[in-house]
Amino acid sequence: MTDQKYMTLAINLANATLGQTSPNPCVGAVIVKNGSVIAYGAHLKSGDAHAEVNAINSTTPDNLVNSDLYITLEPCCHSGKTSPCTELIIKSKIKRVVVATLDPNPLVSGKGIKQLRDAGIEVVMGIMEQEAIELNKMFFYYISTKIPYITLKTGMSLDAKLATSSNESKWITNEESREDTHNYRHTHDAILVGINTIIADNPSLTTRLKNGGKHPIRIVLDTHLRTPANSKIANDNISKTIIITGNQVTEKNKLQFTQKNVEIISMPTPEIDIADLLKILGNNNITSILVEGGQIIHNSFLQQKLFNQLVIYIAPILIGGGNALNFFTGTGFEKLSEAVKLKITEIKQLDGDIKIVAEQNTLGTI
Repeated sequence: MTDQKYMTLAINLANATLGQTSPNPCVGAVIVKNGSVIAYGAHLKSGDAHAEVNAINSTTPDNLVNSDLYITLEPCCHSGKTSPCTELIIKSKIKRVVVATLDPNPLVSGKGIKQLRDAGIEVVMGIMEQEAIELNKMFFYYISTKIPYITLKTGMSLDAKLATSSNESKWITNEESREDTHNYRHTHDAILVGINTIIADNPSLTTRLKNGGKHPIRIVLDTHLRTPANSKIANDNISKTIIITGNQVTEKNKLQFTQKNVEIISMPTPEIDIADLLKILGNNNITSILVEGGQIIHNSFLQQKLFNQLVIYIAPILIGGGNALNFFTGTGFEKLSEAVKLKITEIKQLDGDIKIVAEQNTLGTI
């Protein structure tokens, strides 16, 4: 129970950095000696010192001798933007290292543990492993697949309508639900919508939390490059914008965005294929995407089963009508055996609205 107590503290430290460290994982570290915490640290952002380094550097060398280090992720053993953490741990004469889970990165993945054990340090594995994996599920997925972790999000009525038949949608869900949505914007690398959302609403697609928060990269699926040059996402310089087009957009049409903080990526095909797009975005170090697109965009991800998590906010209202917008468009799957199977992981009430989070059991393949 003592190991679990200190690992809980380390996980809480890591959890406080969600949204800050991508494309690196969130990591927390705690150093204990003679039953007392003597140091702690977290990895704050990519390129900065790792959690165990911050913890080690926050106390004296004498304190570190024969101490215990609790770390939520296997210490790195290779040089990247920072030096190997295993070398510093060994040099510090820490006697015992408790690790929640292995790092799935092939450059580490067990090698860090081996280095510590070869140096005579006792290593304990698997303390609160599931909690540590859940903390970095987006990082783990990206490292293993090289494509972003996808969250589909929507707010709808009790009868699954996104808007009325006249396309009125502000606001179906309440303020608490909308505040919760901005937490997802903060913790994802990017937010993705379709061109119809940009034309209809001219949104900023930024994070608006009371304590600030990170603004995601804005991604717009715009096959024919209809994004208005005077739109907010093309001019506010709050965050980078990426417009995805088909291959029939001319260089002349792209010129209107050359002086803006906008990148245009043209697919090799006339239409945008989601599987191909995710490969491209993964190669650009985008590890997670919050999809807030309308029914057409959501349906594109559904049909290829290329999403990890579904977040739905349901308001206790009924809109009705066959012409009112539903969550998904199209004809759907013809057979129940083809339907996407989900596991509900959270049900929560938000001031009258209901939030449901579900994860896909079997993802589509690329």
